[in-house]
Amino acid sequence: MTPSASREDGRPRLRADAARNRAQILDAARAAFRELGTAAPLDEIARRAGVNIATLYRRFADRDALIRQVVIDGFTLVHRTVLRALEAAPRDPLSAIGEFLLTLVDEREMLVLPLIGGPVTDDPEAAALQREIVTALEELLATARAQGVVRPDAMAVDLIATGALACRPLPYLPAEQATALAARHVRIFLDGLRPDGARPLPPPPTNEDLTVNLHPVKGAGRGTGPREV
Repeated sequence: MTPSASREDGRPRLRADAARNRAQILDAARAAFRELGTAAPLDEIARRAGVNIATLYRRFADRDALIRQVVIDGFTLVHRTVLRALEAAPRDPLSAIGEFLLTLVDEREMLVLPLIGGPVTDDPEAAALQREIVTALEELLATARAQGVVRPDAMAVDLIATGALACRPLPYLPAEQATALAARHVRIFLDGLRPDGARPLPPPPTNEDLTVNLHPVKGAGRGTGPREV
């Protein structure tokens, strides 16, 4: 399929119909991976996307390529969201942190990520995005600490874990109720970040502790559904 132009990253820009097919495939893959795990049949993903299997393989060479893109898209969204929060932080850092978390809740259908039970990948781009997210979150917290509105022992891992938990609603809860409950818990968490009357926290796991098990296991089956953390 002939590209119409180049994107900013130097890759060819897809024609409108090809881009639409690709987006539909990724939407269908996210839904299928959430419901069925990464062993979801590719022909089922193609059916949900409204394309034939040949079209799926033109866009994604194999299952691993599809998994990789789903994860990359999720981390890209998180990274973009934290950068927006970082821009807003000098004005009101606590509100910026809250907006970061609530945006993740609103966009949770896009976030089929390892920490919330999604597929795993050893892709270098995904790993680089994770590092950039942690760096940006630490900078966001540093801005908040400098203004005296966040306790000194809060760390990026606390924001990551809270975001992951908020994006996993209770089973069978209607979406509207799940969103309302997540918003309440985010606001409770934000009050817990304030330094006034804060009691010392137990030692946190590091980001490496959180992610050490989030790597594909060679020879392991993928038919057991979304991986829990």
